[in-house]
Amino acid sequence: MTSHTRIALAASAGACALALGVTAPALADQEDKAMVSVFHGIPGMTVDVYANGDELIGDFKPGTVTDPTSLDAGTYDIQIFEAGQGPDGTPALEKKIEVPDGANATVAAHLSADGKPQLTAFTNDVSQVDAGKSRLTVRHVAAAPAVDVRAGGQPVFSNLTNPKEDTAEVDAGTINADVVLAGTDTVAIGPADLKLGEGTSNVVYAWGSAEDKNLALATQTFSGMASSPRGVPAGGSGAAVAPNSSDLGPAFAAGAGAVAVTGLLVARRVARRRG
Repeated sequence: MTSHTRIALAASAGACALALGVTAPALADQEDKAMVSVFHGIPGMTVDVYANGDELIGDFKPGTVTDPTSLDAGTYDIQIFEAGQGPDGTPALEKKIEVPDGANATVAAHLSADGKPQLTAFTNDVSQVDAGKSRLTVRHVAAAPAVDVRAGGQPVFSNLTNPKEDTAEVDAGTINADVVLAGTDTVAIGPADLKLGEGTSNVVYAWGSAEDKNLALATQTFSGMASSPRGVPAGGSGAAVAPNSSDLGPAFAAGAGAVAVTGLLVARRVARRRG
């Protein structure tokens, strides 16, 4: 970990409320629960994550995302320690996070556009998609300027800035995607073959640091959202790739498993940008 990152982490320690976004639970017994994933997008720092003094994730490596975990709704004191330094040491990063009833969210620990570690919460859209379609979401969580995301050389999302996201429903199948500096053909990440299964919601994280030349991609996939009476939203998985890799296919295809998210639906947002 660079001294710049260490100083920035220490400076950002403290507590602040961070809403995760509320979804409408479909079942009464889900009203006091939420599904929460965590993405680690701070390069060069393996960490342990604690929630209210208890270890939530151990030996958490950069570029990975956890499967969704069912948590009671409420406020959580999230502490991030360098691996092996908690819980009695001084956390590198600490935030208070409000987990609302029925939320399906991913909390991303990442760098801001100017390289300062921060925590951003994103609501995961696990509503149904049309037959033959897949949902694609790109989240810019890298210390990098605005980017365009292209498929087959054509922009799908334009001028995406940290920590924004864009979402669209696209035809299911395989697309060749890359990330370029906004308004240019200068490739920052990729190209990569992105496999989009029918009835899935695919979240792609662009993370790392342009200055440190370790920009990379990680993915999170939610399945079971096909337009079918039996379709049930399901939890996702994430995988990372080595920085600066030109062959990013495994980042999109690999997964660590799935966890059921019974009855959780969110309001449908197609081709939207949220801040």
